Amino acid sequence: MSEQQPPKIEFPCENYPIKVLGEAGPDLHSYVIEIMERHAPGFDQTRITIKESSKGRYNSLTVWITATGVEQLTAIHEDLRINRSIKMVM
Repeated sequence: MSEQQPPKIEFPCENYPIKVLGEAGPDLHSYVIEIMERHAPGFDQTRITIKESSKGRYNSLTVWITATGVEQLTAIHEDLRINRSIKMVM
């Protein structure tokens, strides 16, 4: 059996979703916006969706950007993971 390869993304890729799961609070939202503005300036902040966990301890934010390449996506992931309140980036 051959190993399945992840799908190839053609860049630029409009409407690329990035989901961030972290501890609930205003700092999470502002930090995610700061990182996205750094790496995907001008992204549409009005499209950010926020879902609260059942107990309210965590928030899941989905941000839609125009992905320009693997380097950009790697940098976003690395910068988001620096923050200790962020538990997962997808």
